[in-house]
Amino acid sequence: MSLRKDKRATSPAISTVILTAAVVVLILVAMTFANNTLGLKVAEHEYDTNQQFMQTAGQQIDDIAWTAGRIQTITFTSNYGNVKFQQVALDYTFQVHSTSGWQTLTLSGNTGIILYNMPVGSYSLGNGYFARFPLGASNSFLQSDSSSPISQVICEQKLPMSDGSFNRIALVPTMRVISSTVGSTSDFKFYLPDLENGTNHYRSQSITLTGEGISKSTQTGVDQVTITVSFPKASLGFNSSFFSFKNTTITLNNLSNPKLPANSMVEFYVGKVVVAIGQV
Repeated sequence: MSLRKDKRATSPAISTVILTAAVVVLILVAMTFANNTLGLKVAEHEYDTNQQFMQTAGQQIDDIAWTAGRIQTITFTSNYGNVKFQQVALDYTFQVHSTSGWQTLTLSGNTGIILYNMPVGSYSLGNGYFARFPLGASNSFLQSDSSSPISQVICEQKLPMSDGSFNRIALVPTMRVISSTVGSTSDFKFYLPDLENGTNHYRSQSITLTGEGISKSTQTGVDQVTITVSFPKASLGFNSSFFSFKNTTITLNNLSNPKLPANSMVEFYVGKVVVAIGQV
């Protein structure tokens, strides 16, 4: 019995080449998947790390805003994102009511915000994602607890916006009110940090915060205080829905919490903090 030659059969050499090519393709696919997964994990870690960086910057602002001349540099690490300063993103206005009627204070409440922006192509949490840190933080722009932070950190993916498609971590200046009673007089002190743009060289991954003085306004015989926040950069996407405050107007009076009795003294303090990026 003799074996017949089959001209259609594949030679061992060709079979080896085909199998080797198939294995190479599988390896390349696996490497691409592994690289993409690793890149996603690195970006996720960077995003989480910069959440903490922003919270640390907020704690520093609480010290620097009330000490003229104090300077603090805070470093961050980023391979995917960048830090920028958005000028005049919030405008707080103050009105007080006494026996002579309503009066709008001329004290400036214009303040910017600090942003860490990571392109959604590097890391995406889904359009519409929103979180406020620390978790469980109040969504009011006015805090009445003396231990509450003077700023909030919000994380948001909101598309589209005019400056690009980003996951944003924003450090947002808010207000704190502290009340006390001396004898028959109630005293209410309001504190707001005013973030102003400095010289940005982008030479390093850092921000430098400098306290540049405090503006103060005092009113007596007050029975109501109304504070309103507006959004001068709403056309750029930094509007009410971006900040997601519970209310844009808060009134303190004899029925509010905390209560503001008649004939109270109120003091407003605005601490100017200049923000410079990469100046070291």
